[in-house]
Amino acid sequence: LSGGMTHPSTPTDQISFSSRAWADLGLLGLIWGGVFLATRLALDEVPVLTLVLHRVFWAALALWIWVAIKGLSVPRDLRTLGALLTMGFLNNALPFALLAWGQLTIESGLTAILNATTALFGVLVAAVVFRDERLTRAKVLGVLVGLAGVVVAIGPAAVLQLDPRSLAQLAVLAGTVSYALASTWGRLTLTGLSPEVAAAGMLTGATLLLAPVALWVDGVPSLDLSLTTWSAIGYAALVATAGAYLLYYRVLAAAGAGNLMIVTLVIPPVAIVLGALVLGETLTAESLVGFALLAVGLLTLNGTLSWGRRSAR
Repeated sequence: LSGGMTHPSTPTDQISFSSRAWADLGLLGLIWGGVFLATRLALDEVPVLTLVLHRVFWAALALWIWVAIKGLSVPRDLRTLGALLTMGFLNNALPFALLAWGQLTIESGLTAILNATTALFGVLVAAVVFRDERLTRAKVLGVLVGLAGVVVAIGPAAVLQLDPRSLAQLAVLAGTVSYALASTWGRLTLTGLSPEVAAAGMLTGATLLLAPVALWVDGVPSLDLSLTTWSAIGYAALVATAGAYLLYYRVLAAAGAGNLMIVTLVIPPVAIVLGALVLGETLTAESLVGFALLAVGLLTLNGTLSWGRRSAR
């Protein structure tokens, strides 16, 4: 997902939940949908790696303040710290950079559509690593339909001709694969760690990894930025990353991972509308049809749609 938080690997635990949980779920989708516009606006003044460094640094700082206020226990063993560093790379530094780089070339709405494939790749990676995540017929069908949507959205030629647009689309997809790997890594290594500490820790790891690279590639960050750019950075870091993490875990507790997948379907329409209104972006009919197929695939994965299911006798 755009905030760097992937769904737990099992997307089938549908549970009923309250109107407040529905409202929180919708709010989370709106927040993450808006981060694509914020990223595109900030990229007008800030290089990719520096922008991602801003996002993870300020978000980590905000979450550590939250952890201190809550008095949560912070791990100090090298194994956990190493796991958080790896998580920061897989779940924040790499995908944030790939998605932001992609937005230099492709529309924010299309980036959001491709970002929604995280759940598809998450199911595939989990099936390889975990014995309890076998690929059922419903999962296979959901993944196949979803991937067909991706092919339609980006066009088959994207994998055959490596022009800037196709490379940008493939970079975004690579970012979603990184999110999927992060989800599995988190389940393997960070189970039992409080969500707020895990989020703060991995963002800190991402900051430590990105800082020297951003300084080497982009140079010393300029603080002489327009109000629009600072507002975009603030939104991406404090609202769409730090704040969204806290909201994410509240929705997860109330709705379950299966229902939370609905957020994935809210994000692209928000990004598409904002991109059209603010940036004047337009998407091709193929992109919209591709998103429709992707939505069908995701709803099949989480059990909302069933195909030919018969009641047991």
